[in-house]
Amino acid sequence: MNTWKSVLLGACAPVLLAACATAPAPAPPVQSAPAPVAETPRPQPKFGTFGFDVAGMDKAVAPGDDFFEHANGTWAKTTEIPADRGSYNTFGILTEIAGVRTRAIIEDAAKAPGAEGSEARKIGDYYASFMDQAAIEAAGLNPLKPELDRIAAIKTRADLSRELGAGLRADVDALNATDFQTDRLFGLWVAEDMNDTSMYRPYLMQGGLWMPDREYYLGDTPRFKDLRAKYQDHIARMLTLAGYDDAPRRAARVLALETAIAKAHWTVDATSDVAKANTVWTRAELATRAPGLDWTAYLTAAGLADQPRFGAWQASAIAGLAKLVGDQPLSAWKDYLAFHAVERGAPLMGLALVDEHFAFNGTALSGTPQQRERWKRGVDNTSLALGEAVGKLYAERHFSPDAKAQVQDMVKNLLVAFDARVDRLDWMSPQTKARAKEKLANFKVGVGYPDKWRDYSGLRIVRGDAYGNWERGSLFEYRRNVAKLSKPVDRDEWFLLPQDVNALNMPMQNMIIFPAAILEPTFFDPNADAAVNYGAIGGVIGHEIVHGFDDIGALFDSRGNLKNWWTPADMAQFKARGAALARQYSTYEPLPGLHLNGEQVLGENIADLAGLATAYDAYHLSLKGAPAPVIDGFTADQRFYFGWAQNYRSKYREAALRRAVLTGVHSPGMYRAQTVRNQDPWYGAFDVKPGQGLYLAPADRVKIW
Repeated sequence: MNTWKSVLLGACAPVLLAACATAPAPAPPVQSAPAPVAETPRPQPKFGTFGFDVAGMDKAVAPGDDFFEHANGTWAKTTEIPADRGSYNTFGILTEIAGVRTRAIIEDAAKAPGAEGSEARKIGDYYASFMDQAAIEAAGLNPLKPELDRIAAIKTRADLSRELGAGLRADVDALNATDFQTDRLFGLWVAEDMNDTSMYRPYLMQGGLWMPDREYYLGDTPRFKDLRAKYQDHIARMLTLAGYDDAPRRAARVLALETAIAKAHWTVDATSDVAKANTVWTRAELATRAPGLDWTAYLTAAGLADQPRFGAWQASAIAGLAKLVGDQPLSAWKDYLAFHAVERGAPLMGLALVDEHFAFNGTALSGTPQQRERWKRGVDNTSLALGEAVGKLYAERHFSPDAKAQVQDMVKNLLVAFDARVDRLDWMSPQTKARAKEKLANFKVGVGYPDKWRDYSGLRIVRGDAYGNWERGSLFEYRRNVAKLSKPVDRDEWFLLPQDVNALNMPMQNMIIFPAAILEPTFFDPNADAAVNYGAIGGVIGHEIVHGFDDIGALFDSRGNLKNWWTPADMAQFKARGAALARQYSTYEPLPGLHLNGEQVLGENIADLAGLATAYDAYHLSLKGAPAPVIDGFTADQRFYFGWAQNYRSKYREAALRRAVLTGVHSPGMYRAQTVRNQDPWYGAFDVKPGQGLYLAPADRVKIW
């Protein structure tokens, strides 16, 4: 969860619990009692007797040496990463469950087509078209021909600018989903104006690279050099499959142009600097601040010609890319655009293009040996185009009112607990505390699904036209976002789907959301022990609350505006504490010579740190003074922290781990589990002593909220 800010976890493993010797509290003495009154047995949680997979532990590893291994070590040893994945974690198993459920919804719609124009009909037709490989093979490259013909017809810089503008899409998100990557020259993010959230602003963000990050083009390690050679070969093969001659020479030009683009790009760290990114250019200033691109042609083709002002998220990068449009050879740009069109469309094309696309993007970049089954890709593509139409059915089938009410009660307890934590801060002035509490009081929380659903009546889906459906879906989403610019801000809009396994904090809406698909075991089980639920989904809820007060969220006021509400002394303290956490995470070394960038993952780690502490307080608040029970020899505090650690079960292939560290804003799962070392109650729960691997002296334990 980043100012996503989101969660992003992974998949689970077998169940079956057994007793464990982790410093369990002594069981209470057995006392004689009257014969029990018969009562309805409590439903069992899906994981063992209380919601945690004891069989997945490695009891040979002391919790104080490595809590991730202690809680998850046997799972990690016995679980294989599926052949169609670069990594596997708790999120993965929930994603698989959601995928199977979504498949049933979509296939039902495909088998029994609804009325013409209905959402059910569109869902069924979209999925059936993607699954009809024979029709796709028969169509060959014809679906790509209109775009490739336009590219071939480019003769002037204005033509080039027009084509680039026509390709602009709403495929980035700087704050909610922290999605910084688009292969188009720029990405559009339509969101609240950071300076006045009562209106929308169109933000332009850097793009143009196919590989995940500038480092892939500029890094001088053997790994990156090898990837660049493979990428150039891949470009040549894709262009050859698309019928282009002299493909090796064209591929060299494409790679050279993308390398020039990479040199202009901001790093992930710099891109996350909201104050630096809050640059506004008027329509007239685009031409003077970013010359080279014909902005009139570009914006007219993009449908943005009447917009008076734009957010330039990475201002110098936008200027650098515009300059490249003006001074790089048209031939290089035409090869570049042709390759990107083919590469984007490849998943909707014949098997030769599909397989070559996967060979580089799946295997070379992430180490994934096997393509995902076609139905899984079909489900993902259908959800991408018609997500809330599918999500409406998903929520009806798979999220009960009782589960929603239980999660909403947990949210209330966490908000109360965080409010109390603010009161107890000994380093923050009353003035700043008052502003923090005001912001917290204005939090809006969505659970399961949105209150109102998106309208897909304007999206045309044609059975048998897989590529056309994808293209129209992408354009529909773009136009939906552009249309927001002429409307009042919609404070109820969701940026996740009910079938998404994730959670989100939207700083300019001061809103957090938890889709139905993440409210499943092991994150949340209505029949599980409350301590485990609070450690698991409670930690996630706390994480999202704290995103409103992390290194980015803390810059936004109670109305979502980028506005300082801190005293200088309090902000200095806050930054110092964040710097200490960043230093702690920068010591972690997932692979030899590859350390985490503590600043890059700071927001997520602040959210983990304070979110877990808040969840702990909320759990004990939920007891209402009653003693916390001991279950199967485990204390409530032990079960709470096991719930947290189980969230972050994860395994990575090396290539996927390197990519996550270089480009991600979340720490790998094993390090997220280890945030417990900053929590005082964890030490008592597991009798952690000096000299153990995770031990931190009380003065070295980072506390922020």
